[in-house]
Amino acid sequence: KFCLCRFPTLGKIRVTPKGTCAESVKIAIDAGYRHFDGAFVYYNEHEVGQAIWEKIAEGKVKREEIFYCGKLWNTCHPPELVRPTLEKTLKILQLDYVDLYIIELPMAFKPGDALYPRDENGKCIYHETNLCATWEALEACKDAGLAKSIGVSNFNRRQLEMILNKPGLKHKPVSNQVECHPYFTQPKLLEFCRQHDIVIVGYSPLGTSRDETWVNVSSPPLLKDPVLNAIGKKYNKTAAQVALRFSIQRGVVVIPKSFHPQRIKENFQIFDFSLTDKEMKDIEALNKNTRYVEFK
Repeated sequence: KFCLCRFPTLGKIRVTPKGTCAESVKIAIDAGYRHFDGAFVYYNEHEVGQAIWEKIAEGKVKREEIFYCGKLWNTCHPPELVRPTLEKTLKILQLDYVDLYIIELPMAFKPGDALYPRDENGKCIYHETNLCATWEALEACKDAGLAKSIGVSNFNRRQLEMILNKPGLKHKPVSNQVECHPYFTQPKLLEFCRQHDIVIVGYSPLGTSRDETWVNVSSPPLLKDPVLNAIGKKYNKTAAQVALRFSIQRGVVVIPKSFHPQRIKENFQIFDFSLTDKEMKDIEALNKNTRYVEFK
């Protein structure tokens, strides 16, 4: 599973150089990737759509083979904004539907043109949200054929239960996208989601960059971990490949971000080996409950 670009932080906008995202998507499709994780707030969905259609025109892939996940941003939680926001995403992507549409975060910002509304003191302006009402608007988008499936992101158990126990629930969340990696294994949330047939999609499965503007850099770099590297040496794999293999053997969907051609290909080369039960337990023991991505 290939992630186009994770959001860097609440309040910080990173724009990739023009053409970088499109080229990365084309490289990924050629390498075998079919799952792409994007969002309007990443400012690159136009390149994603362009790359997908170029590969469709080449005959490399069919639309029904692509799995695209889009996200509802924090300023668009009011129910009346949900469908127009999704339709805007579809127009940018030049798609008739997304395969998965998710609520990006359980908290809302003040609706308006500013993606990160702030007061005179630079503080985020939050907005009261009714997650059940927002969810009903997502259900309507699914019923209208604009999204094949709907889900959530960064939801904890209580927030998931709020949706699951909603009177008149038509469609339950199929997935919950959260930070998940060997240093932050989320065992309780993973088990809860398994019990309710909700797939955990793990972002930052390799840790993250060391950008202090949005990363907890006091935490140790995941890919330098001696256990991961020792296991990788055994299989002639990188620490990154071991970390990805660990997640998929736990039943976690992984969406590593990369714009580096070689790493994009390497991240896909994890299906030719398996970790033993002991190695899985050794990696599980690395859990530090360390969250790299900070919501500021």
